[in-house]
Amino acid sequence: MPVTTSITSQYGSYDPASPEYKKARRLHIKTTRNRAHEIDANWTPFRAAEKKFKARFPPPDLSDVLDLASIAHGIPPDSGGAHLAPTRVTAGVFTLPAVPGLVLLPSFVSPEDQRRLVRWSLRDHARHPNETNLDAHYTLPPEGIWNAHLQSRAEGAERTLIRTKVSVDNKSLPRISSSGPRELISNDAASADNFHSLQTVPKPPPEASASVSDCTPSELVPKLRWANIASNTTSPRGKGEIDPRVRDLCKSAVGSVPWEKVFGQDDLEGWGDDDWRTWQDTYEPDAGIVNFYQTKASLTCPTDTLMAHVDRSEVCATSPLVSISLGNSCIFLIGGLTRDVEPIPILLRSGDVVIMSGPACRRAYHGVPRILDNTLPEHFSRSPDDDGGGGGADGGDITDWEPYKGYMQATRINVNVRQVFPKGFDPARSSGTHSNSNATLTASS
Repeated sequence: MPVTTSITSQYGSYDPASPEYKKARRLHIKTTRNRAHEIDANWTPFRAAEKKFKARFPPPDLSDVLDLASIAHGIPPDSGGAHLAPTRVTAGVFTLPAVPGLVLLPSFVSPEDQRRLVRWSLRDHARHPNETNLDAHYTLPPEGIWNAHLQSRAEGAERTLIRTKVSVDNKSLPRISSSGPRELISNDAASADNFHSLQTVPKPPPEASASVSDCTPSELVPKLRWANIASNTTSPRGKGEIDPRVRDLCKSAVGSVPWEKVFGQDDLEGWGDDDWRTWQDTYEPDAGIVNFYQTKASLTCPTDTLMAHVDRSEVCATSPLVSISLGNSCIFLIGGLTRDVEPIPILLRSGDVVIMSGPACRRAYHGVPRILDNTLPEHFSRSPDDDGGGGGADGGDITDWEPYKGYMQATRINVNVRQVFPKGFDPARSSGTHSNSNATLTASS
């Protein structure tokens, strides 16, 4: 869809006379009939916003969602007060006064590079030694679940099964977990002073599920949710590296921002030893995570989401966190230092880059309550070769792109890269020889 299309007209509205709408209405009435009316009163402003945008029925009103791509092309926002009005600090660079340190770069990543990042995320990144959400429950092949999926599609390929951890080790018995809603956790924020003590806290391995079954690689691919990478890890899984192209892209995004216009007029507390004036020299991303969100394209089936959270695990707590959106669009919420601050809803399209920086923004609650189905840009229907950019440079051709094209129809991928340690910081010396930097990674937008 054209990038200049407004969010309300792009996502459209559902037909109340359609069978899907009527089915969703009946399900909504059934599930809320006995719910206490006062339950909404106990929600924090952030939780209320999450509930609003997660709702399958009635479909949420998106008119108050900030659409930077449309604004960049001269379309004014549908609504919102001065606190929602973005500030254009230079061509293609926006900030929000309500969230100091939040920088938005609409359409920063070219269509060709978006497709290359998709291929990298699935083919090169979501595999050993990088940990994924599937590793806790399945014995994954070393080439990764995506490559195993591609091999299984080949003509004449034998049907293979991915074994569960429980089925491989019959002695592995799952621990009994308590029922009820998940407990909200508020961990201590990491710093150079407490890094050693945090790393010495025992971190039990994830519990293998006894409810999952052996399955084919193709059946497992839609269950991929995240893949970690950390260049400073000393875990038994080995040492991962951030792909140089991803690192350079993030450094290019940070280098494109005139930081004196972002922070030059502010006297903010909480910076510690960090200084935005030195980021051109000191910003060196050393960790990352890729999130995979699936849309369900149905009023009665929710999309994947990411609940409100704060990134507390980085010693470098103010340096830029770079977040790259790929595939279907999403609603991104960002608030303040507590859930009691009403968040701002922002539409993130494929190719948009969000930079969270500074003490106020890096410790702000944020989340992704909704993926907007059927919003995949048209350029994902073409192979990287079709742009004349030499798609074969990363080992791809038109035939190779077809499985990626199919996968992205109902997917959003989010690449997050951050700087966990200040430049020159030695985590091994600060935390002992048995530190595990995998514990420093959490999911982001």
